[in-house]
Amino acid sequence: MRYSFRQLEVFLAAAHFQNITKAAESLSMSQSAASSALKELESQFDIQLFDRVGKRLQLNELGRLYRPKVEFLLAQARELEQALAKHTEVGALKVGATLTIGNYLAVGIMAQYMKSETQPRVSLEVANTRTIAQRVIDFELDIGLIEGELQSPELEVIPWLADELVVFCAPSHPLAKKGSLSDQDLKEATWIMREPGSGTRQTVERGMHGILPEMKILLELEHTEAIKRAVETGLGIGCLSRVCLEDAFRRGNLVPLEVPDYRRFDRQFYFILHKQKYRSAGIDRWMALCRELES
Repeated sequence: MRYSFRQLEVFLAAAHFQNITKAAESLSMSQSAASSALKELESQFDIQLFDRVGKRLQLNELGRLYRPKVEFLLAQARELEQALAKHTEVGALKVGATLTIGNYLAVGIMAQYMKSETQPRVSLEVANTRTIAQRVIDFELDIGLIEGELQSPELEVIPWLADELVVFCAPSHPLAKKGSLSDQDLKEATWIMREPGSGTRQTVERGMHGILPEMKILLELEHTEAIKRAVETGLGIGCLSRVCLEDAFRRGNLVPLEVPDYRRFDRQFYFILHKQKYRSAGIDRWMALCRELES
């Protein structure tokens, strides 16, 4: 072969950090060794993979074309290395999850995954749907768990778990005493919402079609717990996944509100994978553990 795995690792690290010094540090190499490895890779095939602007490296069109192929090849090589070393095929995993999934479901799945014989590590990044999707596209996460609808030519979007949102308020709120809310009630209420770009906000906007422009949104917050606390203090009403409200409903800190039947807040949780990423045994194991929640 006219290239080495080390050269390919330097290429991916440089693509990630857009800086050869940071790429070298991540691989425990000297800056000169990393720079030489990248130059040798390019010169061996008479190609240029990056546009160089000062100290910054920006993937060019050719680099973007080869990046997923290199990711795939190195993932296969790592799995072969594990097998040759007689380790379990289930290895370390980088997972991204949206807030509801990350805060209320993913930690339990992590605990099960890490009980494998070699106790593989799992890193979990929690962010909104838009951010998690971009991180998977950039090969910075192995798999994403999202709660928002998504269309991307680079991603495989796989249905996972059914979910529903619930409108809720504090027990002392005037609407808590109403049997069923009308559209007029929804328009006149003060709302505490998730931020635009989140899957929860996307589902709320879909469910509130026709009255959304007239709704009074007081606060837009990035964290479900912050929304629950704001609603508990009587600042307004909210709409979040039943998954993150069940404990509060049971304790009586919050109460569910009934909305018109045509206001639908059902949704789906999804797995997202890069279409060109190698599907490792670890990813398959993670997805299998996630699917156990369906039963």
